[in-house]
Amino acid sequence: MGFFDFISSDVGIDLGTANTLVFVRGQGIVLNEPSVVAVEKATGKVLAVGSAAKEMLGRTPYEISAIRPLRDGVIADFEISEKLLSDFIRRVVKHRYLMKPRIVISVPSGITEVEKRAVRDSAENAGAREVFLLQEPMAAAIGVGLPVDQPSGIMVIDIGGGTSEIAVIALNGIVNNISVRIAGDEMNDSIVMYLKKNYNLLIGELTSEEIKIKIGSALPLEEELAMDIKGRDMLSGLPRTTEIKSNEVVKAIGKELREMIKAIKDVFQETPPELAADIIDGGIIMTGGTSQLRNFPELIRRRTGVKAKVAEQALFCVAKGTGIALEHIDVYKRAVLAKK
Repeated sequence: MGFFDFISSDVGIDLGTANTLVFVRGQGIVLNEPSVVAVEKATGKVLAVGSAAKEMLGRTPYEISAIRPLRDGVIADFEISEKLLSDFIRRVVKHRYLMKPRIVISVPSGITEVEKRAVRDSAENAGAREVFLLQEPMAAAIGVGLPVDQPSGIMVIDIGGGTSEIAVIALNGIVNNISVRIAGDEMNDSIVMYLKKNYNLLIGELTSEEIKIKIGSALPLEEELAMDIKGRDMLSGLPRTTEIKSNEVVKAIGKELREMIKAIKDVFQETPPELAADIIDGGIIMTGGTSQLRNFPELIRRRTGVKAKVAEQALFCVAKGTGIALEHIDVYKRAVLAKK
């Protein structure tokens, strides 16, 4: 352990639309919390951050607002994002350290300069000494343990709450990529719309996410799963329970799945033939929470002809990658997007 390890605690952050994960050097992933902040409307005072705030979504009285400060993988509410980051950094960085932490934050590969600036400023105002940005697909590949420094091509698909990141990686760089702002959140919205349209039932964000996780699938199931869901009848205005089956969820999220498959095909069309051949041999690696949707790898194989598999601990790969990049910043300096 070096001198700087005693006076500073360096941190890797997977700042996600749905969840934020924090990696601390020497400790691994120490925090996994929803990216939600509850504030008092009149004063702007923060009442809760993370899990406690998420439980308030759709349940708050008028004077309290539960806010998700990130939309589509980028900061939508600067002030609230800063409060979210400050809270999480304070939880993991102990006061015994003399210096502020260096932070590596993962960002979508399609991020704009303005959005980069928002992430950097938020992290600095939240207490970072130095801020490095790392593109999500590269962070995911590093976190999985793929040989990103080799000349052979690797395809990584990272699907979270706000974005789907599809990238071909070789020689410590992204050869080509597409970032589409269609992912788990849009699937949740489509499930809400499906129940409105077909059942006249209004459900909340948390319920639609539960449906997707418990009975959702990318392909129709021979043996259907079913679950009872509670919501508000749009005609009577009264609470009602109804049953929904997994193949209805397949139908509800079909548009999002088609758009993701199209994005994968578009990346292949721009990929040099030699690298495409490598990907056929190695297959597509899937990371992120939404990649865990039932039968997703099989849908990709059927539509593209290339086998796909979900990485172990898919939800943690990006956070782990930010941590590894942080520990070996010189090795991955070509992959780091920006430094201030």
